[in-house]
Amino acid sequence: MKSTTFSALALGAPFALCATVASAQEFSWEGEIEIGNEQVISSDVAANEIRNTYAIITATGTYSFANGVEIFATLTGESVTDATADRTFEDMGLYVEELGLSFGVGESTTVSLGKLAPSFGSAWDDTAGFFGGTLAEDYELTEQLGVLADVELANAGTLSFGVFFADDTSLSRSWGEDRGRNRASAGGAGNTGELDNFAIQWAHEVNNTRFHVGARHLSASVGDVDDEQGFVAGIGHSFDGGLDVFAETASFSNFGGTADDATFVTLNAAYAIGNLTLSGTLSQRDLDTSGKTDLHSIAAEYEFQNGMTLGGALAFQDDSGVEDTILGVNLIIPLGS
Repeated sequence: MKSTTFSALALGAPFALCATVASAQEFSWEGEIEIGNEQVISSDVAANEIRNTYAIITATGTYSFANGVEIFATLTGESVTDATADRTFEDMGLYVEELGLSFGVGESTTVSLGKLAPSFGSAWDDTAGFFGGTLAEDYELTEQLGVLADVELANAGTLSFGVFFADDTSLSRSWGEDRGRNRASAGGAGNTGELDNFAIQWAHEVNNTRFHVGARHLSASVGDVDDEQGFVAGIGHSFDGGLDVFAETASFSNFGGTADDATFVTLNAAYAIGNLTLSGTLSQRDLDTSGKTDLHSIAAEYEFQNGMTLGGALAFQDDSGVEDTILGVNLIIPLGS
């Protein structure tokens, strides 16, 4: 029943947007185009030495109404399969990453419902460099159907929480290269078709120091061993003179609904010299069955006057004894109205 309700919301939102556009007070949009190349230039395993030349295009549009209600949508176009051999802009698909509406409750609370990304960790946003958040992306929550709330706690930061489940509607598919529709029968923690998963996170900033702590529960789905429980904590500080440091750690039991316990650690430092930012990352993923993955990288990014950013990085990865050297370069072109 709950899955049907949110399916109707996800499918009906575009029609609601069209029906109410005439009363919109403001429309805004932003996005970016990322063109890049990631290549394993040397490896202990020859089959790992592949190149992936890719493009990622994202665009987010928002209608804001006079009563404070907003309707938003994010479309993403990218390769929707993992690279298994050298490829250039292949397997490109377009999908709906976010779609929903938000509104204020009182003066301090914002509620959002639809297809969303619940707050849990931030390493993929708060780290500098091409490979800064690579391992941490394993626990990022995206493409979830549910209800989220952000509560401003005056001078005590922001509390974010919500209930959700993995999108199992037709919006989980993609156009172009079809990645297929997700269904609860596919299993995986949180892929339950019911609002029996939750995440909560508190974030605060004091002067130049920012920090967050969070927890989540993802219920077991078909074929899973047990529910996943997860905890995350992060801290960052911006020093005078251009140095910024960030650290995040996350710990899980029954990660992904499996028998694995998992621990992730990300340490990142960035130093800005004018338009140039130099950065370094030390990160580790530790899973019970597959062992440890260590990824260390150095990177440089240059932002041009027109807002475009050119980046490059070299990473050294040790995945349970298999060592890879990886080169990444990208160009990010901002878009917006």
